[in-house]
Amino acid sequence: MEIIRGGAADAPLILAMLDGAVAWLVRNGRPGQWGSEPWSADPKRVERITAIARDEDVWVARVDGRPAGVMATGPAPPHYVSAADEPELYIGLLVTDREFAGHGVGSALIAHALDEARRLGVGLVRVDCYGGDDGRLVGYYRGNGFDPVRTFNVGEWPGQLLSQRVDSPPASA
Repeated sequence: MEIIRGGAADAPLILAMLDGAVAWLVRNGRPGQWGSEPWSADPKRVERITAIARDEDVWVARVDGRPAGVMATGPAPPHYVSAADEPELYIGLLVTDREFAGHGVGSALIAHALDEARRLGVGLVRVDCYGGDDGRLVGYYRGNGFDPVRTFNVGEWPGQLLSQRVDSPPASA
């Protein structure tokens, strides 16, 4: 697996992965996370993903040259989460193509975010996720080293904010 820098041109790829994730969630009786309609069919969601792809650092995980997952990071949280009282790297988007689910793509992207934080000299990485249903998504982030910080709601959507401390890079010899 390789992780390469993406950008604005990856918005259609991100939307396709999100559409696949929505279809999978619906098939598995879990529409609470992102609803039941494709992201690409909602102009507000398309605009949101276009802005993320344009304005944040996008990272694309590739397996055998094929896109397997996408992550977007930035120095600040989305509007519905309070800023940290220190510099941070915020994972604003993380999605894996369903074909590669269970192959460690998301964990590899998270590890990349932690490495980026170290490279930037930032000691805090935060992410938020859907906190409803059975809590499996929160459990996934906990399994990747994040600790729950607080719950919140965006309208009726239940969210969970999580954080992870990272060590500074080793000093050069």
